[in-house]
Amino acid sequence: MSLYLYELVPSEGRAEAAIKAFDTAVVAGGGELIESQVTSGGTRIFAVAEFDACRAAQLEATTLDIAEIVGPNEVRLVGADLDQIKAARPEAGYLVEWDIPDTIDMETYLARKKANSPKYANVPEVSFLRTYVREDMDKCLCFYNAPDEDAVVRAREAVSTPIDRIHSLEG
Repeated sequence: MSLYLYELVPSEGRAEAAIKAFDTAVVAGGGELIESQVTSGGTRIFAVAEFDACRAAQLEATTLDIAEIVGPNEVRLVGADLDQIKAARPEAGYLVEWDIPDTIDMETYLARKKANSPKYANVPEVSFLRTYVREDMDKCLCFYNAPDEDAVVRAREAVSTPIDRIHSLEG
């Protein structure tokens, strides 16, 4: 099974409907929606779906009645267990996007992640939840629970990893 990231831009006020339409399309394509996270204001949805052996559904924005769709992009889950995510469907408070530099390959990224993750303990008010790193190494998405955005910034500083975009997520 392979995981794929889709980024959806719903029509204004239509995030919930977009997720339902996306879920229906994923299931029809032989997949399973693993999670969807909506940015504050419902302006963007980050959705991860699982499909058999690199056979992700190619979905069209017009079919889903949304403004835009980016993906599918194959991702790797880091820092969490897929079965636990499926069982709990955990929500996060913040999402950080990092556009990974061309000089970092997957092996380097994973080694760096492993070496730096214990440093999150230096910011105990923040819980690192999971990361999805794109297999093409374009970017990664890191999910956190934290009291505020400043705490997430401190956590990223603790692990010496930049922030390209940070999103507050709807609960």
